[in-house]
This record gives sequence, C-alpha cells and structure tokens, in this order.
Amino acid sequence: MCHTPFGIQQEREPLAKRDVQQGTLALMVLKTLDVLGPQHGYGVARRIEQISGDLLAVNQGTLYPVLLKLEQEGAVASEWGTSENNRRARFYRLTTAGRRRLRVETQEWAETAALVDRFIVAKAEDLT
Repeated sequence: MCHTPFGIQQEREPLAKRDVQQGTLALMVLKTLDVLGPQHGYGVARRIEQISGDLLAVNQGTLYPVLLKLEQEGAVASEWGTSENNRRARFYRLTTAGRRRLRVETQEWAETAALVDRFIVAKAEDLT
C-alpha cells in the first residue's frame, strides 16, 4: 500500500481525450447549434471539444456524416458562406424540427442518465 505524505499531492496523469460515444454526437451537434447559432463543421467540432473541457475528441470523419444525416432528416439546414479566416465553408443551423428533436432527445438522455445513476448509487441495503 502506497501512502502519500501529508501535504504532498501525487501528480496525476492528464486525462486522455475520449471519442464521443455513439448516439451522443447528434445531440451534441444540435445543442451546440442551439446555443451558438450557425456554425461551420470545423467550428461545431471545436465547440463540442471546448464545451467538454477538451475531454472529447471530435473526428471530422465522424462529424460530417452526422451533419449530413441531420440535414437529410430536416433537423439542420446549411448554406455556403465565408469562415472567419476567409475560406468558403458550409454553415449549419438548427431548424424548427431540429429544436423539437433537441427537446425530445434531451429529455430522453436526462431520463437515461437518471436511470443509470440509480444503479451507480445503489447499495445492498436499498435492495432488501
């Protein structure tokens, strides 16, 4: 058993960036567009990483198919514009249907998180 002397903190390994869990990226994209307004794909990826405290890594190869799918489903719309560094970029914005979907998915995730939390905090005496 290793003991650390009082007053001396052990150095912790920096937390490695994690990939976004499947099924959560669409919700994160919708929420990002809801909060920040229209964004180009690279901006969406960076904002998701920023909001996560740089704990998530958003792969462009994963993000763009999600944006395309959301657009095909009518949750987002896009148009070409000029980025802050003067490059041509596709900007995505939330639609009315996207706002509805965001409300529904947010509620579903909150219910799922509450359910999983019940298992995390469960103790043997709770089950007798």
